[in-house]
Amino acid sequence: MANFNRVILAGNLTRDPQLSYLPSNTAVVEFGMAINRRWRGSDGNPKEETCFVDVRAYGRQAETINQYMTKGRPILIEGRLQFQQWTAADGGKRSKHMVIVENFQFLDGPRAGDAGGSRPAAAAGPARFRPAGPAPEAPTPAADYDEAPPAVDEPLPDDGAGGIPF
Repeated sequence: MANFNRVILAGNLTRDPQLSYLPSNTAVVEFGMAINRRWRGSDGNPKEETCFVDVRAYGRQAETINQYMTKGRPILIEGRLQFQQWTAADGGKRSKHMVIVENFQFLDGPRAGDAGGSRPAAAAGPARFRPAGPAPEAPTPAADYDEAPPAVDEPLPDDGAGGIPF
C-alpha cells in the first residue's frame, strides 16, 4: 500500500514565530496558523469556520520565517503532518498533530508600518525557499532566488539560436 503525507495550507499567523535552537545548533521556529473557510449554508446564509494549526520549521527556513513574519501576516506552507505524544505534568497523556514545513511562500509584500520595526520588511511580492539539505534530483526552476525574476516583457538574451528561446 502506498503512503502519502502532504499538507498545503494558506492562512495567517496567529502569533509571532518563536525561534529556538536545538543542541545541534539547528534553528527551530514554531508558530500557529489560522485557515478560514467560508461557504453558504443550505439556508443561503454565509457561514465561516476557522481551523487553527501548529506549525514548525527547521534550519534556514526557520530563521527566514522568524525574520520576516509576524502575527497576522499571510503565508503559504507545504509540508507533512507529524503526530506527537507526551505525558503532561499532571500525569495525563497528551497528543497533537503538527505540520512540519518543507516549503513555504510569503503571500504579501511589506506593510506600511514595517519599515521601522524590529523585523526587516520583506521584499515586495512572493519569496520562495527550498528546504535545506541535499539537492533535488531534478532541477526546480526559480525555486530559490535572491532577486525577483525578470519581468515577462524583458527581452531574452541572444544565445545565437536565431531568436528561438529554447
